Amino acid sequence: MAVPVGGKNDNDMDAKLFRKRPVTIQAIQFDGKNSFIIEKWSDRQCFASPVLEPGPDNPSGSYMQIKTLEGVMIANPSDWIIRGVKGEYYPCKNYIFELTYEPVK
Repeated sequence: MAVPVGGKNDNDMDAKLFRKRPVTIQAIQFDGKNSFIIEKWSDRQCFASPVLEPGPDNPSGSYMQIKTLEGVMIANPSDWIIRGVKGEYYPCKNYIFELTYEPVK
C-alpha cells in the first residue's frame, strides 16, 4: 500500500501519540567484575553466570543472568542492570541507557 503525501496511511487513522512518563529508577553498570555487588543489591535476582562463554562482543566471557518478568535475560559487561518501578530487574545496553536516562541530582 502506498503511503499518501503527508506520511499517513489507513493504519495511522487509529494511532495516537504518546510520551513516556518520567520515572526515577535505580541502576548499576555491570563491569564484568562487580557481580557480587549487583547480586547483593538485587537480592540475588541477578547473578553471575556459572559458565564463562567468551564471544566477539564479550571477550572476557563474564556475564550476569537476570530474572526478569519475561524470564532469564543476560547482561554483558558495560550493560546496565535496572531496578524498575515495581522492583523488577532487567538489563539495558549502555547506548540505550545513555539515550534514555540521565542522572538525578
